Amino acid sequence: MTEKEYYRLRSVNGQDRVYKTPKALITACNAYFAWCLDNPILEEKVFQHQGRPVSADIRHTRPFTLEGLCNHIDISLATFKSYEEQAMFKQTAARIRQIIDNQQFEGVAAGILNANIIARKLGLVDKKDHTTGGESLNRGFFDFLRETSVAHEDE
Repeated sequence: MTEKEYYRLRSVNGQDRVYKTPKALITACNAYFAWCLDNPILEEKVFQHQGRPVSADIRHTRPFTLEGLCNHIDISLATFKSYEEQAMFKQTAARIRQIIDNQQFEGVAAGILNANIIARKLGLVDKKDHTTGGESLNRGFFDFLRETSVAHEDE
C-alpha cells in the first residue's frame, strides 16, 4: 500500500459504535435509570421551628431525560439518534424512549413532576390560535397593498 492509499486503512466511515449490541445499550441505560432513582434532586428548604430557622433537604424525583441519559452513558444526542436509525438498535432505542416518556408522564400524573415542563417535552402542549382567526400571521406588505387596492376599486 502506498502513502496515497491511506484511506484503505479504515474500511468503514465514522467512529466505531460505543455500544456494539442492543443488550449493551440497554444495560447502560438501565444503569442511568437506577442512578436517577437513587439520586433524587435535593432542594434545601429553610423554615422556622419553635422560633428558630431550620433547614431540611426536600427530595424531588429526578425525571428521566434523553439528554441526561446521553450524558450518563457518554454519547451525544446525535449518536443516540443514529442508533435509532440502525435496524439492529431500532427496537431497543424505541423502548428506551418509551421508558423515558412513561416515567415523565406518570410523574406528572402523580403530581411529582412539573406538568408544564414535561408537557412541552413530550409534545403535549395544546396549541390554540387566539389572535388571527386561523389566518396566516405572515402576511406581507404587498398582501396589504393588494387588499387595500381591491377595496378602493370597489368604491
